[in-house]
Amino acid sequence: MENKKYKTVLIGTGRIGFLLGFDKKREQPASHTMALLKNKKIELCAGCDTDLERLKIWQKYVKSHGSEGLVFESGSELYKNIKKIDIAVVAVNESAHLEECIRAIEARPRLVILEKPVALNSFEAQKIADCAEKNKVPVMVNHERRFDKNYALAMQWMEKIGEIQKVEAELDSGLRIYAKEFEKDGTYSLLHDGTHLVDIVRFLCGTELEKPVVTGVFKDEKKIVRNFCAHYNFCKSEKFGDVPEICIKMSGRSKFFEFRIEILGTEGKICIGNGIADFYLRKQSKLYTGFYSLEKQKVRLPKKTQYFSGMVENAVGFLDGKMPLLSPLKEAIEDLKVLEEIKEKL
Repeated sequence: MENKKYKTVLIGTGRIGFLLGFDKKREQPASHTMALLKNKKIELCAGCDTDLERLKIWQKYVKSHGSEGLVFESGSELYKNIKKIDIAVVAVNESAHLEECIRAIEARPRLVILEKPVALNSFEAQKIADCAEKNKVPVMVNHERRFDKNYALAMQWMEKIGEIQKVEAELDSGLRIYAKEFEKDGTYSLLHDGTHLVDIVRFLCGTELEKPVVTGVFKDEKKIVRNFCAHYNFCKSEKFGDVPEICIKMSGRSKFFEFRIEILGTEGKICIGNGIADFYLRKQSKLYTGFYSLEKQKVRLPKKTQYFSGMVENAVGFLDGKMPLLSPLKEAIEDLKVLEEIKEKL
């Protein structure tokens, strides 16, 4: 069993499926293709895409890395020709998630890896869940921070900072946050990026986010939402008791990109995000006699976060029977419901 390779197919060779693997500034692997090729227990045997030129480039690349590299123009064609699949990876645009994920599930692989968000809305997501249950096919969703070693370290540190007083999660970019006209294809940041923000807060804190009070809603001249803040009070957590306040903030009119979470405890603080992993503890103040201040701790961080390769390792570990799925479909559907509650108040 240790020498078994898992037969894997990739649906979608676009940005997250393939192209981000060539971004020299990102920690690699940064795409499904590169992460799959890196894992010694994966046999990446086939891929499909409607962009035939890109598919040729993908085929040449994976063949140069020792894979069979069979290519097809559609998922239907792929599943007719490739049998006994262990893992089907669905990495297409959000608008195609429902169709392609159901098609993958009905091919009866042992596991489906689905890109986030699950679908355009929770109604479509539930259709995927129903199909998965009917066919007894587990589905994991690529909320990559659940596999990130820095976030795993942050979770350990949450035990050191006392009682949790406040969690503030913020995503700043120049991307439109929401307008109803974009619901048809999911091309808005609340869905595409907000799912990461909500998911990692729920994962770290072990809490549900319900009944938000939404403030600071700013709309541009086209009535597109560009700012909001969703406040949650006294969120119950099995890990940490009641968390008095959680804030989810997004900006779509910033001239920069930032993803960060600040967790304030009674004895310390954690700042974690893209390019950030800082940990603070209460120490006797160097500024004021008789007071305590927060002091940044020297913490040895992992050389690599392994956010993408960790996801593939979790899939392999699950099929090996050695670990549970860290990002199951059920959790990702709950994320969608949180986003929909926010959306209703924008």
